[in-house]
Amino acid sequence: MKKQAASTITDTIVMVRPASFGFNVETAASNAFQDAEGAQEVEQIKRAALEEFDNMVELLRAKGIDIIVMEDDASPVKPDAVFPNNWFSCHTSGEIISYPMYAENRRIERVPSFLNNLIEAYGYTHKIALEAYEKQAKYLEGTGSMIIDRVHKICYACLSPRTDDQVLTDFCIRMGYQKVSFNSVDKNGQDIYHTNVMMALGENLAVISLDTIKDETQRAEVVEILNRTGKQIVDISMQQVEQFAGNMLQVKNKARKPYLVMSETAFKSLENNQLEALHQLTETLVIPIPTIERFGGGSVRCMMAEIFKPE
Repeated sequence: MKKQAASTITDTIVMVRPASFGFNVETAASNAFQDAEGAQEVEQIKRAALEEFDNMVELLRAKGIDIIVMEDDASPVKPDAVFPNNWFSCHTSGEIISYPMYAENRRIERVPSFLNNLIEAYGYTHKIALEAYEKQAKYLEGTGSMIIDRVHKICYACLSPRTDDQVLTDFCIRMGYQKVSFNSVDKNGQDIYHTNVMMALGENLAVISLDTIKDETQRAEVVEILNRTGKQIVDISMQQVEQFAGNMLQVKNKARKPYLVMSETAFKSLENNQLEALHQLTETLVIPIPTIERFGGGSVRCMMAEIFKPE
């Protein structure tokens, strides 16, 4: 059993400044959140995405959160490079892991030299590459597919074309995590493509759309484990999920003050009682990224890859 992390949230984030952000046709089939209307305005979308990205970095840094900005290369074109949490994760027990990706044009986002730089900078001792599963058409897209409670060593995941149970089991065995897998569907009965769309976990909170988990046994198990591990549940609706209210991330600054980062779209979708519940637990940080949400189908959580330094 690996040593427990001191916290399930971090003060250091990697963000990728996109060179070619745009609508990704290869991911649209399984991501119901992407919007193709207006996607032909390529240059305008790229400029708007860069402005939103730079503003988000500035807002996070102003709160004392350490941001490592990785510049995306213009060639080859990587429309989803702004979402780095899908291709790698870092762990206090010394592992740095790369993941199998569903879309072929997303696999080129994996930059081995960047991982090597992290290994050199922070001293990770185990490099694990899971991308060989792509040959079997089995995928696990990092902390998009998995919501990780690093203190209690629990991994929550809704199964989908991008989150394969076999790869998930492999990850959990390697890392010594309890696997909590379930099925989560949208209003049309389609699998929700990433767990971090319908669920967010903080030190003492869980934002989750329980209504998307139709199986009562699965839902009850998730609720029981969240309650047992001291997470106050803030339940959100499917309509709020569609406004990215599940795609939040709690981080902390150098003074260890926690912030729950959410998009302006998500914030505006929340009811007063939900906001009051969150404000009792943490300070919120609201960031406008409408272009990235509309054409990328992901929100602020997807844009932040967490750095957990080896103990």
